[in-house]
Amino acid sequence: MMRWNEKPYHSLDYELKRRFGEKVYRLTLNGGMTCPNRDGRIGYGGCIFCSGGGSGEFAADPSLSIRQQIEAAKKLLEKKRTARRYIAYFQAYTNTYAPVSYLETIFTEAISCPEIVLLSVATRPDCLEPPVVDLLARLNQRKPVWVELGLQTVHEDTASFLRRGYPLSTFEDAVQRLRAQGIEVVTHVILGLPGEDKERMLKTIRYLNTQDIQGIKLQLLHILKGTDLAALYAQRPFHVFTMEEYVETVVSCVEHLRPEIVVHRLTGDGPKDLLIAPLWSRSKRHVLNTIHQAFSLKDTWQGKYSSS
Repeated sequence: MMRWNEKPYHSLDYELKRRFGEKVYRLTLNGGMTCPNRDGRIGYGGCIFCSGGGSGEFAADPSLSIRQQIEAAKKLLEKKRTARRYIAYFQAYTNTYAPVSYLETIFTEAISCPEIVLLSVATRPDCLEPPVVDLLARLNQRKPVWVELGLQTVHEDTASFLRRGYPLSTFEDAVQRLRAQGIEVVTHVILGLPGEDKERMLKTIRYLNTQDIQGIKLQLLHILKGTDLAALYAQRPFHVFTMEEYVETVVSCVEHLRPEIVVHRLTGDGPKDLLIAPLWSRSKRHVLNTIHQAFSLKDTWQGKYSSS
């Protein structure tokens, strides 16, 4: 079995230590942007699963400057562990949905901090106009830049249900243009979406194996208060993963993943005060331990990756 720093997959922790020689920690920042799926350019209300915070509930206070956000996030982290190097992670909403001049100001402020070794920008593939990609390419010459794209699923019917707001071709175009500039791409996938069985989820993984992506985040579907998904769940409850089902699914997805793709996340933790289901996901550490135990039981596992 191939192992990456004692894990049977290419873990983010392993990759960061390989590149920087030590553990690197993420600082979650807020650029104060919104989303075209909320302000009317594409739609209103955002994706059906998206909370009012635009997935940025754990981000820093947007009223602070970027440098102040970095210092505040470092202080919170230092209460738990010693750290020297960090990723500046812009997470909330769509982090390229602003004038290029503004983006250049906040991203430059972040990477100008000597302790920041990498810039990670979460965005939509339909919000990467050529001037934005050119900016990210220039920044990538100073410090590494990752762009995180929220694909969620390869299936257009599910994407329509989610109100994703763009076709698969837009994702493919964004990946090609980013990679042409040497920018690494991390793709977000949600497991457990209504109407998607294991084979449909694996089809998303197989599709991503054909794309020039460098990382993936596997996310458990969370039903959060205040979302349209929560309203639908209250009206017509649908099946959500048990922990056993999720563990089996995520292990299978990793087995089918192209081995050089870096696994940035195996699950996630929704804000506890907003989480409706599945409640077992409140203990992220327990879920991760269970996933790794499941891997350890597969002593003869060699991976199932296939280019077909």
